[in-house]
Amino acid sequence: MDIEKYVILKPSVDAILKSLLASGKTIVAPVRKKDAVCFEKIDENSTVADDFVQTKLSLKSFAFPRYEKLFGFNKSQKNVTVNDFDFKQIPEIYLWGTKPCDASGFLALNAIFNWDFKDAIYNARQEKLTIITFSCFQSDENCFCTSVGGGPGGTAGSDILFTKVGDEKYIAEVISEKGSRIREQFSEFFLPTEAELKKEQYLAKIDQLLDKEIIKERLENFFESEIWKKQSERCLGCGACAYVCPACGCFDIQDEKSANQGSRIRCWDSCGFSQFTVHASGHNPRASQSQRWRQRLSHKFSIMPERLNVVGCTGCGRCSRACPVDMNLLEHLTSIMKMNHDG
Repeated sequence: MDIEKYVILKPSVDAILKSLLASGKTIVAPVRKKDAVCFEKIDENSTVADDFVQTKLSLKSFAFPRYEKLFGFNKSQKNVTVNDFDFKQIPEIYLWGTKPCDASGFLALNAIFNWDFKDAIYNARQEKLTIITFSCFQSDENCFCTSVGGGPGGTAGSDILFTKVGDEKYIAEVISEKGSRIREQFSEFFLPTEAELKKEQYLAKIDQLLDKEIIKERLENFFESEIWKKQSERCLGCGACAYVCPACGCFDIQDEKSANQGSRIRCWDSCGFSQFTVHASGHNPRASQSQRWRQRLSHKFSIMPERLNVVGCTGCGRCSRACPVDMNLLEHLTSIMKMNHDG
């Protein structure tokens, strides 16, 4: 559907949230916890944070949980009973206060989980999410959303986007059918738009520092470059970058069982882990951290754009903030973009 634009006053935005909570809806929103801001389920007594650059973790776990039971089984002497995944257990969740880079992360996950096989469990979870996003009015040195096709007022992946354009006023952009249902439910709050009112001047200023097409070309042509060894010298392979990333979709499948029962589970994994590609024979085609670092960047900025038509990065900067040894992704991408034809 085409994006519909309205004006909405701050008390009305607050009233929508209050009404959703009063009706028993599950609302997940950013809440300040000491020095960090985290997404968590809120109630009428919660204070939603709105003066922060980025939350510590992304929202991907609400569509792609860290640990998920796919099915269970019970064994008797003669029979094995399989207990399939119960789709009725998936809750309807409103993600309130999402940043544009988090909302766009769901587009990358959608592509991953619907590439050569449509993952019914992921799709069912994602369908139960309503994503209510607020544009960014501040940023830091780790933000680079504009370099990967996004922006501080980007609408990709959101159902509704609110952009604050004054102390008491927002531009409301209704983007999807889910967003339309909210607008219809609270139609008295959505006022006709003002033609002269533009959101761009109110957004955070984030310079475009990279050219994703140049990076893709470099990654395709400099597979054997020494830059991978140089960049990965500090990398611990801890996986923190993958776990905070809104667009990383690597997972492992394992069976947990006892004598007569068990379950098959899916859990987060990372291509940065040393055992990620270990074969049953013991051979590891990516035995060094430099090979794993190369794979991580190549997958996000070359392989995914080629196969899935989406960049595997939203420019949120969480990986750089979370890295214990300052593996700054923006700096590394900049150095790759500046590589000459000799590698």
